[in-house]
Amino acid sequence: MPHVLLIEDDASVRDGMELVLRRHGYEVSVAATGEQALALLARGTGVELAVLDLMLPGMDGFEVCRRVRASGATLPVIMLTARGDDRDVVDGLEAGADDYVVKPVTAPVLEARIRAALRRAEPVASAVRGEEHAGLVIDRAGLTVTRRGAPVPLPPTELRLLLELSASPGRVFSREQLLKSVWEHDFLGDSRLVDAAVGRLRAKIEDVAAKPRYIQTVRGFGYRFGPV
Repeated sequence: MPHVLLIEDDASVRDGMELVLRRHGYEVSVAATGEQALALLARGTGVELAVLDLMLPGMDGFEVCRRVRASGATLPVIMLTARGDDRDVVDGLEAGADDYVVKPVTAPVLEARIRAALRRAEPVASAVRGEEHAGLVIDRAGLTVTRRGAPVPLPPTELRLLLELSASPGRVFSREQLLKSVWEHDFLGDSRLVDAAVGRLRAKIEDVAAKPRYIQTVRGFGYRFGPV
């Protein structure tokens, strides 16, 4: 029974989502503020995924997400936003969210996104260990990444993205291909998920994110992995 933390200040929305998730077999903890959510996570209650509303009183969802990632927590974060076509989405993704849904969200859509995010967090069976790419070591069996001997903690979505790209060095992946293979999205066309995750990944594995060595942008097409 996966444990989901629902962070939403609107009591009616929160109660409705909690009921739906419990009916689908999830254990659910709830928080009405960012401060409550961070305190709950700090207690180590075994939360496996967070559904986070961006517009919270006091500490907003952007700051909550930034603090979760700064703490080293790798649990998937799905953000809830009232607007899907503006800066909120980009800011939320850059803060460390793995995916987003636009309110009002239907129960099947939310539950499908949660299932996909939890699958991304599952171990990937592999016999390959110690795959080195110019100082970047990717252990596919142990699901660890080290750079020049130092561990690089990655949330599940960023790890899956790196595993997907590095499995075929030199191959150009379109954003649509990555949306399907990493995010399991049925709908395509929203490249913000891919671009934001690549940006976060570069910030962790590159010497200079603006001059990437490992993940190159192929203008007009997508991304390619291959140390240069």
